[in-house]
Amino acid sequence: MADIKASDVAKLRSMTNAGMMDCKKALTEANGDLDAAVEIIRKKDANIAVKKAGREANEGVVAQHIQSGGKVGVLVEINCETDFVAKNETFQAFCSEVAEKLAANPDEDLEEFRTLQVAKIGENIQIARSTRMEVEGGGLVAAYIHPGAKVGVLIEVGAGKDGSADSEDFKQLVRDLTLQIAAANPVAVSRDEVDSEIVEKERAIIAEQFKDKPAQAIEKITQGKLEKYYQTHCLLDQAFVKDGDVSIKDLIANTGKALDDELSVRSFVRYQVGE
Repeated sequence: MADIKASDVAKLRSMTNAGMMDCKKALTEANGDLDAAVEIIRKKDANIAVKKAGREANEGVVAQHIQSGGKVGVLVEINCETDFVAKNETFQAFCSEVAEKLAANPDEDLEEFRTLQVAKIGENIQIARSTRMEVEGGGLVAAYIHPGAKVGVLIEVGAGKDGSADSEDFKQLVRDLTLQIAAANPVAVSRDEVDSEIVEKERAIIAEQFKDKPAQAIEKITQGKLEKYYQTHCLLDQAFVKDGDVSIKDLIANTGKALDDELSVRSFVRYQVGE
């Protein structure tokens, strides 16, 4: 039997917050192996998860849940410590369940659920962020998770008529928009939504780059570069990734014309793990 030192008991207590006798018993069972003793206590007490909160969780996945009918959806990023765990089926099932719970109740307290998962997996797990969308009026909420689950998209596409959302043309448009956002990473739906501070910062950069040119020339250059910025960063101004000759604005308008309806992107979010 290993000689259990008081210093080891104290160290184990600081790591696990377990009682002195529990720590001594765990060290005895583990033959003095501190790491093994931690595992023994963790198996008996899920609260060990609290002491892991200081460890960095830079890996993880993006998960989603869309309720039946496509009127409510959630996108969530959940982090862990290693990519090995991120690929673990148990961890991924936990992430899907978190998304489902948040879709049903955005205010649900998930701390105990998370803590139990930390005890099971053995790594720090953090629910980093989530977004919940609910359709108002006609339309659909949809999600897309890119293979590998490092990038995910949630979008609400609105329609003027309730029946439009049931059509295959509308559903295909929504699928195309989620793929567009995942691939092209826009920062806003339209140029009107771009933060004015960002626009002014771009103006300042351009002005500095071409400060030796006449003021009239600088203004013309600025307008051209801002237009290019909008075409790159604003969803409606972007070229469709499946057909570069068509803008997203035109894609939406053409689908709306086919359905005799007015369609619009009401909101979207794009998550990338670790952003």
